[in-house]
Amino acid sequence: MSTESKMDCGRRRLIIATAAVGGAGAVVAMVPFLSSMLPSERAKAAGAPVEVDIASVGPGQMITVEWRGKPVWVFNRNQEMLDTLPKLNGALADPKSEVDHQPANCKNVTRSIKPNVLVAVGICTHLGCSPSSKFQHGPADGMAADWLGGFLCPCHGSTFDFAGRVFKSMPAPSNLIVPPHTYLTDTRILIGEDKKGA
Repeated sequence: MSTESKMDCGRRRLIIATAAVGGAGAVVAMVPFLSSMLPSERAKAAGAPVEVDIASVGPGQMITVEWRGKPVWVFNRNQEMLDTLPKLNGALADPKSEVDHQPANCKNVTRSIKPNVLVAVGICTHLGCSPSSKFQHGPADGMAADWLGGFLCPCHGSTFDFAGRVFKSMPAPSNLIVPPHTYLTDTRILIGEDKKGA
């Protein structure tokens, strides 16, 4: 092999090695750049939808999840609780949910997509306190004898029914907020996204 051929072969190897090292360096340099395009935990907390599995939430049970830094209740109401809702219209400040605190597909007596499952932000509409997520059913201490159950805000005494509708003459000016949500399956809910027609 001639000296010139040896030099060409050495140059080729050097060029290939340089290209390989440069390519690897470019990939390594792109990783932080591409990672920066993914939403941070802070961004997720600021508004990214949250997926919730409710398969294990039985009738009369509730779980709390976090969305946008707020507690969101997912409450599987039993039939007895649902039966109280139409009986309360005269005692409620906004029984038909005229104030726009729920998606359009939740503007009904149950304030939900599926009658038994309430999804509501667990923050009182008065001063931002958190009502008792331990709902009461039946007469409670200090409540009127006709109290049929619901949620109690211990801070200033606001009361809400099992659909999160506020009773009249309470400090809370409006019903609890129902966030946008949709069902991905019968037992999986996406909170923070309202797919029209869902």
